[in-house]
Amino acid sequence: MPENEATFAISAGGGAMDPRDTAPDSWELEEDAEAPTAAAELPSAFAALNVNARPFVPNVNAPAFIPSFLQAVEVPPSDGGWTPDSWLEVSLTAPVENGGTEADMTTEEETWEQKEENKDEERMEEEEEEMPMPKVAPAPPDAPKKEHVNVVFIGHVDAGKSTIGGQIMYLTGMVEKRTLEKYEREAKEKNRETWYLSWALDTNQEERDKGKTVEVGRAYFETEKKHFTILDAPGHKSFVPNMIGGASQADMAVLVISARKGEFETGFEKGGQTREHAMLAKTAGVKHLIVLVNKMDDPTVNWSLDRYEECKEKLVPFLKKVGFNPKKDIHFMPCSGLTGANLKDPVLECSWYTGLPFIAHLDSLPNFTRSNDGPIRLPIVDKYKDMGTVILGKLESGCISKAQQLVMMPNRHTVEVLILLSDDVETDDACPGENLKLRLKGIEEEEILPGFILCSPDNLCHSGRTFDAQIVIIEHKSIICPGYNAVLHIHTCIEEVQISALICLVDKKTGEKSKTRPRFVKQDQVCIARLRANGVICLETFKDFPQMGRFTLRDEGKTIAIGKVLKLVPEKD
Repeated sequence: MPENEATFAISAGGGAMDPRDTAPDSWELEEDAEAPTAAAELPSAFAALNVNARPFVPNVNAPAFIPSFLQAVEVPPSDGGWTPDSWLEVSLTAPVENGGTEADMTTEEETWEQKEENKDEERMEEEEEEMPMPKVAPAPPDAPKKEHVNVVFIGHVDAGKSTIGGQIMYLTGMVEKRTLEKYEREAKEKNRETWYLSWALDTNQEERDKGKTVEVGRAYFETEKKHFTILDAPGHKSFVPNMIGGASQADMAVLVISARKGEFETGFEKGGQTREHAMLAKTAGVKHLIVLVNKMDDPTVNWSLDRYEECKEKLVPFLKKVGFNPKKDIHFMPCSGLTGANLKDPVLECSWYTGLPFIAHLDSLPNFTRSNDGPIRLPIVDKYKDMGTVILGKLESGCISKAQQLVMMPNRHTVEVLILLSDDVETDDACPGENLKLRLKGIEEEEILPGFILCSPDNLCHSGRTFDAQIVIIEHKSIICPGYNAVLHIHTCIEEVQISALICLVDKKTGEKSKTRPRFVKQDQVCIARLRANGVICLETFKDFPQMGRFTLRDEGKTIAIGKVLKLVPEKD
């Protein structure tokens, strides 16, 4: 309790209630009570004033007490003793807005307003902390429709994927500076100053605490010509299945590698995720690859051309082996995710790089060819309940419109599209390549699994359990025989499969098939095998529909084989 308030309570002879006996309505009121503004007291206290009380000199510097429910008035500092008459004169002086008298309005107004602004800012910051920031900002409704491109960020753990994603969002205006400053403060408190940019994409508390992405983060940004969706894939080897799901939705990939001494070597050597991610991206159907050589501003690198060329020389032969054409499909560029160098604007320190910065390069890429008139195919990535059943996925082919009747395969449920959202913006129709959120009628959330396909009723996708496929064994220590079990990743579907029969070996160079059935296959061999899934899955032959006909086989946390579906085998009754 302030000193002059305490003295007044004594001199009032017990007429005024002790404020400690009543709880404030909110914490904000208690804050207001401590603000050094004008003083006022309950009217009932005037009657209880003891006129004969001994005079005292109030402490001019003490903060005055203001109950929030009374109009604040200014008490001028007194030279002599205090009298009830002078007190009444002061309290009856015409009060003006914001408290104080007209005479001292000029001196008090500015500081009073500043304090209110500071309080408002504190309250807003508290509210911001309570509400998690959405990963996607709404786009203006009148904007013309741009081409949608899905970009997946892949690479070894700690290469800087999330940081680059956060920096791009900041440079394109998708994240406010104030939000990033808040993240920076929070990261500093945890002694993780360099992590704050990645928090724009890693919104999960576990991801922020450990500094590792677990789920595929989603966000979007726009350039003059295109609308990009960022898919921030996890780099840790434990979360490769999540990364495959992200890569299966992508049109192009950005392979982030760290130029820092030791980090590039760790990511690229056997067991590192740089190799595995590049191969999985190619298998998932990514045609164009941009290799971002990150952390070029590091003291061990310092924008060195030699280090950049060294990373390039080691990577190109491997990427060529995976199936990328170094001249057409791959583009290398140096950058720094933390400082944003060479992402939007060119860098002075890096005079040897003459190409476009990253965002400008993305904008200059040729348009992708998409089949607007093809059959509707929307593999489901995720589903949840929100005033009905909501599903997420990327539309691979065909066009979807609001109120359209569709079929969910393989369950053959007929559903109706109630609401259609493209990157969280409501729309009436959607074209191939867009990341969609659909609210469906006629199906429960429990009846849907990731890997199900939304199709048009007149052209259903194929579903089954047995199929023949061409497989390339990439990494496996021992031999693979019929009866071998592995986990199949095909589009967004994950299912356990068994190799039920090996049909023939295929010569890598000539493509000739062996006449006899092999008893086993080993690493680096190509074979045609019959696979049988544990459950019914949706799939197409690679020839008819490449996005739903390519797959990977994984076992014991490693990718052991990649393949393509050649033929669907009908089930025997």
